[in-house]
Amino acid sequence: QVQLVESGGGLVQAGGSLRLSCAASERTFSIYAMGWFRQFPGKEREFVASISSSGGSTLYADSVKGRFTISRDNAKKTVYLQLNGLKPEDTAVYYCGASGRLVAATRREYDYWGQGTQVTVSS
Repeated sequence: QVQLVESGGGLVQAGGSLRLSCAASERTFSIYAMGWFRQFPGKEREFVASISSSGGSTLYADSVKGRFTISRDNAKKTVYLQLNGLKPEDTAVYYCGASGRLVAATRREYDYWGQGTQVTVSS
């Protein structure tokens, strides 16, 4: 099993930035593709960004492209999501996921999830 713990969420004003972190417990972290998803109240969890196991490939949802950046540090067993230019509509619970695949961009491809971290953007 892979245990994931997200951190870095909080309350910021529109236009501000946050950096989310997701720490993994497993020694074999480097073989997993990692992703960030978010969930709005009453909605299904949706894709935000993903990064391949090596960090060589990244994908972003159109809604965050150009504003968010995903990265990973395999030595630290951590994946990050830098959120810039935040908008009130970005307010959601953000989840980190781990996939047994080398590359994964859909919810079904992820095997493990963190507990989520709340991001709230005020006007």
